[in-house]
Amino acid sequence: MGGRQPMAAMGDVQSRATAGVVAVLVGLAAVAWAITAKQALDMGSMVSGLGQVGARMPNDMAAPLFMGMWLGMMAAMMLPTVAPMVLAHRMVVRGRGEGWLPTAGFVAGYLVVWTVIGVVPLLAFLGFRNLVDPAPAWVAPLGGLVLVAAGIYQFTPWKGACLKACRSPLNFIMTHDFGRGSRGAALAGASHGAWCLGCCWALMSVLVVVGLMNLVWMVALSLVFLLEKNWRYGVAVSRVAGATVGLLGVVVLAQPQLLGLLAGVHV
Repeated sequence: MGGRQPMAAMGDVQSRATAGVVAVLVGLAAVAWAITAKQALDMGSMVSGLGQVGARMPNDMAAPLFMGMWLGMMAAMMLPTVAPMVLAHRMVVRGRGEGWLPTAGFVAGYLVVWTVIGVVPLLAFLGFRNLVDPAPAWVAPLGGLVLVAAGIYQFTPWKGACLKACRSPLNFIMTHDFGRGSRGAALAGASHGAWCLGCCWALMSVLVVVGLMNLVWMVALSLVFLLEKNWRYGVAVSRVAGATVGLLGVVVLAQPQLLGLLAGVHV
């Protein structure tokens, strides 16, 4: 009996550590969602997508403000999806006797990747924010093609490989060990961020079409990312999402006027 008590104590410590990590990630995501929702209500029209080119696209958002907004969006959408990976990393570094700084470094490295990729939507925003109403004839076909491409990508081997990496937290952490300390943890987080980017970039590009701060689409995509990476039927979710987005793209190509309706579904 006495020999089992230390094991029980270790289990309690592990459970508390797990609960602590989850609580922190959920708390950060909740704060990010609150900030993002407020930004969407206050200045959502400044970061509209292809579907709102023209009348609802003021051109006075500075690049630093855009990047800050993007970081908040990524924290809100992606932190819940990465919780199992952070837990796996925490378990490994804790087993090596390391504290909480490596865990924070892992999350920071992950978010750095998603923040840097924000340059791509920023360039897209800068490229079409000055277009005037009515929108040029090529805008709707471009939006439709983006949706079709995003849908097709969900069925490619590249998507499959990246999704598999995201769905195997412990295996990923054990095969992407960059050493002890915060620096190694940050590199591991950035490595996972790159694989996560490979998994999610296509569906994330849908926001460029429907509006970068379209809360309805943000919530829907966040749910898809969470399920495809963490649910037992996640691969099926990924393919259903791909088929749905691809079909919407075909509809927009056939009926360009529907792009505005698709992009106008704001909270």
